[in-house]
Amino acid sequence: MSAERGSSNNTLSAYERDLASYASHVNASGHEFGNVPSTVIEAYLMTLATNGLAASTQARQLSAIRQFHKFLFAEGIRGNDPCGTIDSPKLGRPLPKVMSVEEVECLISTAEHEAHLDRGTLSAKLRRMRLYTLLELIYATGMRVSELVSISASAATTTSRFLSIVGKGDRERLVPLSQKAKGALLQYSNLRWGKDSHSGFMFPSNSSSGHYTRQAFARDLKALCSRAGIDPAKVSPHVMRHAFASHLLQNGADLRSVQQLLGHADISTTQIYTHVLDERLRKLVEQHHPLANE
Repeated sequence: MSAERGSSNNTLSAYERDLASYASHVNASGHEFGNVPSTVIEAYLMTLATNGLAASTQARQLSAIRQFHKFLFAEGIRGNDPCGTIDSPKLGRPLPKVMSVEEVECLISTAEHEAHLDRGTLSAKLRRMRLYTLLELIYATGMRVSELVSISASAATTTSRFLSIVGKGDRERLVPLSQKAKGALLQYSNLRWGKDSHSGFMFPSNSSSGHYTRQAFARDLKALCSRAGIDPAKVSPHVMRHAFASHLLQNGADLRSVQQLLGHADISTTQIYTHVLDERLRKLVEQHHPLANE
């Protein structure tokens, strides 16, 4: 998956955990991977459902198992694929959580105000400025949080209105930078000059990855929500990405453009936002159709 599909480290780790769990089940059944029948796989999925795992988690585990058995079949380790007759769990398509424009503005304004407070140590000022910069960037670009926290240190030197991002599957795309995002990035870069300047990451840390982690960003974001008077339960870095896409569509952007900005390989992934388009079209008809008010 790493070599041929360019899967991210997060995806590889999730599949590794899923296959380790599946391997334990296969071993307990007395079979080997070369001869495990589909009934054993079905029993495993039934166990997941009985244990209360969500349909989406079951579907992800089945995806890992399918990929694995396709690999075994392609390599000639077994003569058939036992997953061919197994149906995927029925998935609902929940609407993404979305923040209003006013909530996003409140959150960013609070972060901006805190970032420019002249108090505390340099490290404290850096942390406040980092959070403000991350918020400006994620709302201006719609980047995945994993893409955002691992931005290179050279990003601040760009004079372009666009930032080059390498996303899932090593696919490169350009994302636009607003003037406020560029300004925040430059201020943060100037503030951290001389401290962690040896790092190749824009947001360095002592983590194993060498950069600020997505978990730390989620934690700091929820703390900021509490200070801004916004329910922390409704906000996460991914919700900010949803806000970027939804607010674009509300203001007239087309679905294909949003797909490219988000870095979705398939338009079907972007179609979770069609409810925004449906609402926009409904309002358009109500406002402009001559018979709408009759």
